[in-house]
Amino acid sequence: MTHLILLLGLLSITYFSGSQAENVFSQYWEHHIGHPHPPHWLSAKVSPLSFHQVTMFMKLMEENKLTSHLPSFCKQANIVCSTNALVKKMDDTTLPPIAQLNVDKVRYDDLPNKTLPLIASREGSPFFRESIVKEGGFMSIPDLRDPISYKSFLPRPLASKIPFTIAQIEELKKLFDVVDESNMDEYIQQTLDICEKSPIQGEQSNCVTSAEDLIDFVVKNLEHHVRVWSTENVEGSFENVTIGAMKLIHGNLSLPPILCHSLPFLFQVYYCHVLQKVKIYEVDIHARKKVNHVIMACHYDTSTWDPNHIAFKLLGFGPGLIEVCHWINKNGVVWTKYLN
Repeated sequence: MTHLILLLGLLSITYFSGSQAENVFSQYWEHHIGHPHPPHWLSAKVSPLSFHQVTMFMKLMEENKLTSHLPSFCKQANIVCSTNALVKKMDDTTLPPIAQLNVDKVRYDDLPNKTLPLIASREGSPFFRESIVKEGGFMSIPDLRDPISYKSFLPRPLASKIPFTIAQIEELKKLFDVVDESNMDEYIQQTLDICEKSPIQGEQSNCVTSAEDLIDFVVKNLEHHVRVWSTENVEGSFENVTIGAMKLIHGNLSLPPILCHSLPFLFQVYYCHVLQKVKIYEVDIHARKKVNHVIMACHYDTSTWDPNHIAFKLLGFGPGLIEVCHWINKNGVVWTKYLN
């Protein structure tokens, strides 16, 4: 009977929760960033849970009862709990299924170096030289999709209670009923590995698990009044496209931007890092269906990168010898200081 009353209580406030949470986040954004309205895509990532829902779900966690309410929690929080249906149906059925991260890792890490350029030329290289991106030229584009981009952040009070270390991985899997050796099991392992790796020399990095943590990281590194850049859509993935107009949107090598990469996880997690000497471009790519506005980052100081980095295997050079560029995938984000 207690469970039924709790469930009815949760359902009764769901209607009001989304707009309430968005309004609270908008106030947080305006206070810390200095602009009146956050980007639409970021507002859409904010947890739809109300304060009352957060309180109730935290109580269930403290009582070790959240697992028994998992379907309700996942649906209302807009997070991914199913280990069998991780990929939302894509509108464009002509694109191949989204590859798992471990498949990509095996594809590039375990193959002989001489075969890597062949694969990259066919499927689009994840790393390339700045000089090959020229207006009017042709280029193969890799997969720009995020496998589970539709998930939301958790509210910071709730996210802070979630086990989020390799040492706590079994506790995390038990909490969300994640099956061993499932897709989600592999995603969790790889995301936590990325989040716990040591930063390279000169790099500042953090994995953020809430919208508030994301803003705090940005303000800490860039202070207030920033600009936000993201790739418009996934058009051009696996295509040989024509490069259109290119615009340098950040060329100050002494003022590094923040790059945030979406990681596959139960809820929205971004790996955000600050690296020195990075230029950011907005590039129009003319895909089969329409033009896509894609963000490109070029790293000019690779001297501290791992000599076995995939970029060097693909491009045939070592650390510090070349610049390395890459596209920002859909759901990734770049933050730059707003300069008058």
